[in-house]
Amino acid sequence: MSPVVNSETCIGCATCQSVCPATPNVFEVKEVSAVVHPEACLECGTCVENCPTGSIRLAG
Repeated sequence: MSPVVNSETCIGCATCQSVCPATPNVFEVKEVSAVVHPEACLECGTCVENCPTGSIRLAG
Protein backbone atom coordinates (compact mmCIF):
# COMPACT_ATOMS: atom_id res chain seq x y z
CA MET A 1 0.00 0.00 0.00
CA SER A 2 1.09 3.55 -0.58
CA PRO A 3 -0.29 6.96 0.34
CA VAL A 4 -2.65 8.73 -2.01
CA VAL A 5 -3.16 12.46 -1.55
CA ASN A 6 -6.45 14.13 -2.46
CA SER A 7 -5.19 17.31 -4.14
CA GLU A 8 -8.67 18.85 -3.84
CA THR A 9 -8.47 18.94 -0.03
CA CYS A 10 -4.70 19.00 0.61
CA ILE A 11 -3.64 22.44 1.87
CA GLY A 12 0.11 21.93 1.42
CA CYS A 13 0.85 22.28 5.15
CA ALA A 14 3.72 19.72 4.99
CA THR A 15 2.58 17.86 8.12
CA CYS A 16 2.88 14.59 6.17
CA GLN A 17 6.46 15.44 5.28
CA SER A 18 7.41 16.33 8.85
CA VAL A 19 5.89 13.21 10.47
CA CYS A 20 7.01 10.68 7.84
CA PRO A 21 9.75 8.38 9.25
CA ALA A 22 10.90 7.18 5.81
CA THR A 23 14.28 8.20 4.42
CA PRO A 24 14.19 9.52 1.77
CA ASN A 25 10.88 11.13 2.59
CA VAL A 26 7.75 9.83 0.87
CA PHE A 27 6.29 13.32 0.50
CA GLU A 28 7.39 16.36 -1.44
CA VAL A 29 5.22 19.42 -0.89
CA LYS A 30 4.75 21.53 -4.02
CA GLU A 31 2.76 24.75 -4.04
CA VAL A 32 -0.56 23.73 -2.47
CA SER A 33 -0.41 19.94 -2.54
CA ALA A 34 1.87 17.04 -1.65
CA VAL A 35 3.46 14.72 -4.20
CA VAL A 36 3.97 11.08 -3.16
CA HIS A 37 7.07 8.96 -3.78
CA PRO A 38 5.52 5.51 -3.06
CA GLU A 39 8.76 3.56 -3.46
CA ALA A 40 10.00 5.08 -0.18
CA CYS A 41 6.81 4.37 1.81
CA LEU A 42 7.04 2.21 4.95
CA GLU A 43 3.23 1.73 5.00
CA CYS A 44 3.11 2.88 8.63
CA GLY A 45 0.05 5.14 8.28
CA THR A 46 1.58 8.01 10.26
CA CYS A 47 0.75 10.45 7.48
CA VAL A 48 -2.90 9.33 7.42
CA GLU A 49 -3.22 9.71 11.20
CA ASN A 50 -1.65 13.18 11.26
CA CYS A 51 -3.09 14.88 8.16
CA PRO A 52 -5.20 17.77 9.50
CA THR A 53 -7.59 17.69 6.53
CA GLY A 54 -7.87 13.91 6.15
CA SER A 55 -6.50 14.20 2.62
CA ILE A 56 -4.29 11.09 2.72
CA ARG A 57 -5.31 7.45 2.51
CA LEU A 58 -3.36 4.25 2.01
CA ALA A 59 -4.30 2.44 -1.18
CA GLY A 60 -3.15 -0.54 -3.12
